[in-house]
Amino acid sequence: MSTDKIAPASDMPLPLAGVRVVEFTHMVMGPTCGMVLADLGAEVIKVEPVEGDRTRSLLGAGAGFFPMFNRNKKSIALDLRAGDGLEVARKLVATADVVAENFKPGVMTKYGLDYAALKETNPRLIYVSHKGFLPGPYEHRTALDEVVQMMGGLAYMTGRPGDPLRVGSSVNDIMGGMFGAIGAMAALMQRAVTGRGQEVQSALFENNVFLVGQHMLQFALTGEPPAPMPDRISSWAVYDVFTVRDGGQIFLAAVSDSQWMTMCDAFGFDDLKADPQLATNNQRVRQRSRLLPELRQRFARYSAAELAATFEQNGLPFAPIARPEDLFDDPHLRATGGLADIRIPDGEHAGDVTQTTLLPVALDGRRLGVRLQPPTKGQHSDELLAELGYGPPQIEALRAGGSVA
Repeated sequence: MSTDKIAPASDMPLPLAGVRVVEFTHMVMGPTCGMVLADLGAEVIKVEPVEGDRTRSLLGAGAGFFPMFNRNKKSIALDLRAGDGLEVARKLVATADVVAENFKPGVMTKYGLDYAALKETNPRLIYVSHKGFLPGPYEHRTALDEVVQMMGGLAYMTGRPGDPLRVGSSVNDIMGGMFGAIGAMAALMQRAVTGRGQEVQSALFENNVFLVGQHMLQFALTGEPPAPMPDRISSWAVYDVFTVRDGGQIFLAAVSDSQWMTMCDAFGFDDLKADPQLATNNQRVRQRSRLLPELRQRFARYSAAELAATFEQNGLPFAPIARPEDLFDDPHLRATGGLADIRIPDGEHAGDVTQTTLLPVALDGRRLGVRLQPPTKGQHSDELLAELGYGPPQIEALRAGGSVA
């Protein structure tokens, strides 16, 4: 058995303890689904190729993919193209409550690991399929997060007019995986009643459409096409980033009439408070073209820290403009256990300990932590093979033949 366990926050069993998940996933979407289920207590077994998941060696923006989305999992490395490796995979999925995958349509069918094939011998199986598109005219297109952001209106809403811009995170991949996990949990609950499993489908494009649904309804209700966020008609007059003394920046907001009065009192803006054209939020929105330049000039006398202190003291919304690297030292995250130690499994930093973000939920006052470190390639292969009935000579033969790593 592995010795990479970290003591859990509590002796209370996690919600999905006893559930076994076998995932054939790569990149972000499928691994996110598995991570959510693993964090909630499921035993998640990652089946990766003998050469290892490609995200183990990505550079740049993908460098954090594997350690971020593969904690609390076991790894077995199999060559599904070899008969012996495929036989191991089929024996493994026969023990599963849930199978998750995110390959192109037809790939799992080629190996006989699709839902239609597996449910014949395991009708209790829940099969979570993550794709670019749900079944329909687009289903055979190759999708990426950026592809669906562009075609689904999110890049248009994020960028400036004429300059569509991808959101700065893998939002559809991550949320698509989350919806896959939600579907898996719903199917587990239904199976407890019916005794039967089912296929769950989640897709990048449909996830993206869900994200922009508020803007679709905005158009339906107002008849006006929603403008990109940088050029939008804001619902609130004070709701923007301000550049202040010494070039600092800070987001400031006053989204109600009471917050407006509080802000004016806090900074001595008696003239603005008394202006009848600024008495209500909707009036201030109509006057935004003259109000914002005035506020920018007044707030420029202060530093970002001074403004943050005044806004916090008065219960007003504000935010420093943080970079991702700043969050390692965020006092709230550090105080509340929002970050957890992990060990890097691959590359030049293999063995180094850093920190990762946890699921943004607390159950009975506790965060869901890291029980298993992100695995090295095939770290649990021998353990899992032995559990499936393979003896040491058979395991050695599989490894020698290249079917297992």
